[in-house]
Amino acid sequence: MTSGIPLQFFLILAAIMFFVGVYGFLTRRNLITILMSVELILNSVNINFVAFNRYLFPHKLEGFFFSLFVITVAAAEAAVAIAIIINIYRRFTTINVEDVDVMKY
Repeated sequence: MTSGIPLQFFLILAAIMFFVGVYGFLTRRNLITILMSVELILNSVNINFVAFNRYLFPHKLEGFFFSLFVITVAAAEAAVAIAIIINIYRRFTTINVEDVDVMKY
């Protein structure tokens, strides 16, 4: 173990972030808040990667590389999702999930 903040604190923070993201994803009807909830879930995974890497293998960088990969995928996902949300808003003039019921123009 290294000195500093215990691993349990990182795991608690990541679990709280994960479940807040899941709650937001399941209960919200706005596409932007759903996207933010997915980002929260992905960031909680990044915290776990970095925390386990720091405490299990402090001289290796696998957890950091996995985190960079997840951040890259999350950025691409956010760009595609925002483009889809903009097209949905142009078509339906709303971004509520319940109001979007047609998949084809």
